[in-house]
Amino acid sequence: MNKSNRILSNRRLNSHKGDYGHVFILAGSAGLTGAAYLTSQASLLSGSGLVTLGIPKSLNSIMEVKLTEVMTKPLAETKDLTLSLRAFWQIRSTLAQFDALAIGPGLSEHPETKKLVHKLLSSLSKPLVLDADGINALVGNLKVLNKVKVELIITPHPGEMARLLNLKVAQIQKNRSKIAKDFAKKYKLVVVLKGHRSVVANRAGEIYINKTGNPGMASGGCGDVLTGIITSFLGQGISPFLAAKLAVYVHGLAADIAVKENGEISLIATDILDKLPQALKKAI
Repeated sequence: MNKSNRILSNRRLNSHKGDYGHVFILAGSAGLTGAAYLTSQASLLSGSGLVTLGIPKSLNSIMEVKLTEVMTKPLAETKDLTLSLRAFWQIRSTLAQFDALAIGPGLSEHPETKKLVHKLLSSLSKPLVLDADGINALVGNLKVLNKVKVELIITPHPGEMARLLNLKVAQIQKNRSKIAKDFAKKYKLVVVLKGHRSVVANRAGEIYINKTGNPGMASGGCGDVLTGIITSFLGQGISPFLAAKLAVYVHGLAADIAVKENGEISLIATDILDKLPQALKKAI
């Protein structure tokens, strides 16, 4: 699909699912299927026409129960039930049908899975969101980013950014905007540095500081939801910087709607999923 600077709009009467993007999400491993669920479901709720989840084959039956509208693709796995390097050609052979990809939520830090991430990054032809263990696979291997030929968005939290740059978390938090901007310019990508007042930066040095969200979002899985939203927007034809800005805003807005009912202490990622429809109605 052609990328543009348009915002999501009302759908035409003669719309069909192919008009709204088909996204491919590589996520999940033994014990981390929840991340795969949250990312996939968030993509659907954010407007994707089609969502396919690539999952280690032994976990496929679990995801077929957890996900109703999402399609699943069982992929080659390691003995530890993570994605294997052998999955590379399975993934490559299906790329033509997808408009955007997400790699990382719940993938694990298995050495062979890291090799798969590296190989994919240097060969993909579709816009990509890299999150969680996809980012962790870059630690000590940032030169891989120089081989990326597609539009790339990375979504580190402060701890992940600290590991990437071999800094302390306190150093990241003290210079959030500068660090995000410098990284985006150096590696020619979009950075979403998550946290209080998430920072979105692009290769041109532009910065957006988000004002939605609340401390209740300090809960496992909330970042997976964000990854799903960004990927959905990319797949629907929104340009990377705008997709990231809009997604961060909507994600925080959904949490702000949820916190009014549930409070900060009990807020969980599925609460944000539940409020995404309301947030989208307000934001667009």
